[in-house]
Amino acid sequence: MTDITKYSNDFESIIEIIERSKMRAIRAVNAEMIEMYWQIGKYISEKAYKDGWGKGVVQSFADFLKQEYPSANGFSAQNIWRMKQFYETYKDNEKLSPLVREITWSNNLLIMTGCKTDESKEFYLRLCIANGYGKRELERQIDSMLFERTMISTAKNKNLMEQNPTIGALRDSYVLEFLDIPEDYKEKDLRKSIIANLKQFILEFGKDFTFMGEEYRVQVGNTDFFIDLLFYNRALTCLVAIELKVGKFKPEHLGQLNFYLEALNRDVKKPNENPSVALILCTYKDDTVVEYALSSNLSPAMVADYTLQLPDKKLLEAKLREITMLADSNE
Repeated sequence: MTDITKYSNDFESIIEIIERSKMRAIRAVNAEMIEMYWQIGKYISEKAYKDGWGKGVVQSFADFLKQEYPSANGFSAQNIWRMKQFYETYKDNEKLSPLVREITWSNNLLIMTGCKTDESKEFYLRLCIANGYGKRELERQIDSMLFERTMISTAKNKNLMEQNPTIGALRDSYVLEFLDIPEDYKEKDLRKSIIANLKQFILEFGKDFTFMGEEYRVQVGNTDFFIDLLFYNRALTCLVAIELKVGKFKPEHLGQLNFYLEALNRDVKKPNENPSVALILCTYKDDTVVEYALSSNLSPAMVADYTLQLPDKKLLEAKLREITMLADSNE
């Protein structure tokens, strides 16, 4: 009998070829289906414009399909009308129309109905393509207003990000509504709940983050120190240390963080990796205090607050408009 272990690496390489081919086939089928919906939407849109087709005609077409072509799925009157809206939404947008063919129909519907601007549509389209999001993952990102939070964070921390580009992988606000923690919780409760919900936590931070350890030990001299959470970011090729603080950010927190970064860079970071990055995740922060604290800080660090509830959509949109207008007036 053949010794399988002798050929295991070769067999795994062949399996990778099979998996890549399967993924290409799935993407090809999906692209063809989206193109079909696009063409149907185009046809109905043109008929609506030229011949006055409305929802009544579309309902008749759906009934006709059900009777004459019973094997066809996904052709309810509502879905066919959405094909028309889909075509009309992107037909004049040369930048976005190629992107919609790279994600699923259900994700396209979420983005089309959940996003008001072309900028937000592009953000979520590219996010889906880069991360391979399913419907549930994308829905969570839209509900947590990831686009608005990212834009606000980028605008507020523009100068900081120019000094340390790696900070761009971090935001200054996170939504952790999935955590199940007691009302009067402590830092260890927060940490344990994050570990118990690590998949959702990484979804909030980004799929390029890989978990390295909880209370990660670094030894300096004869003393052990423990970093609350340590991650590795594949895109940045660097370690990311996260310190959890229940309460308001204090400038002295940065001293502790800089010490951890120095220990990671000297003793943990590999020669081919970039310098480590750090994040203080706290309950509340005064932006002015944070600005002062980070202005002379040489290490790549960010201070972020978190909420245990989904953000208020209207308040966040108003905040984004305010920051955008302020940024425009300063240019």
